[in-house]
Amino acid sequence: MNEKDLASIIKEREGGINQSERARYAPVAFGTLMRKVYVWMSLALVITAFAAYYVAHSGLIFTLYNNSVILWGLIIAELALVVGLSAAINKLSLTMATLLFVLYSVINGVTLSSIFLVYTEASITRVFLITAGTFAAMAFIGYTTKKDLSSMGKYLLMALIGLIIATLVNLFVKSSGLDLILCYGGVLIFVGLTAYDSQKIKEMCMSMEYADESAQKLAVLGALTLYLDFINLFLHLLRIFGNRE
Repeated sequence: MNEKDLASIIKEREGGINQSERARYAPVAFGTLMRKVYVWMSLALVITAFAAYYVAHSGLIFTLYNNSVILWGLIIAELALVVGLSAAINKLSLTMATLLFVLYSVINGVTLSSIFLVYTEASITRVFLITAGTFAAMAFIGYTTKKDLSSMGKYLLMALIGLIIATLVNLFVKSSGLDLILCYGGVLIFVGLTAYDSQKIKEMCMSMEYADESAQKLAVLGALTLYLDFINLFLHLLRIFGNRE
């Protein structure tokens, strides 16, 4: 009997799921969902990396960055996919939610291909490994800590909004000093968000009684959240430690 069949049987029982059944089957669902979160996130990172590398080492990158219409179209598509996936997750099927996540990771890889024009491949690889180590450490802390990080999440969200506003302002001011401060600030913010989001996703998965389609769709959202934390942490670290061409 597979997990889906088991969930169907439990649902059909009169009176729903009792406490003993919940205690017995919830850990199975939790393990399944947590694995899916990190597998989907990892696959999305691999897809992004391959897309960025392919575009950067082909003539596509020059077509892309010589045509502002295409570039802005991709950026708008990225924003629309993130907002749409988050807002409509309950209306989408698991297959569609997963495909949209994959599509987003491909488009993100295309737009990130420009880093190969700015930084050396050696420094990109080095910073990626630094990001992976930092991300893994903070995700582990968020997963294992007994301290409630929800209050920290509120401050991090406010700091993130401030970072976005300051970054937009610096596009016009073009202050190298402010840019460096924003880079370090971004690292601190996304390091904290990694721990906070890891704990939040763990709690979400623990609350699920079984790994049905609706629970797996939430796992896709969790994977997207951690993916965005990783990408943003990587980009801020790259601006600090990356060696320019």
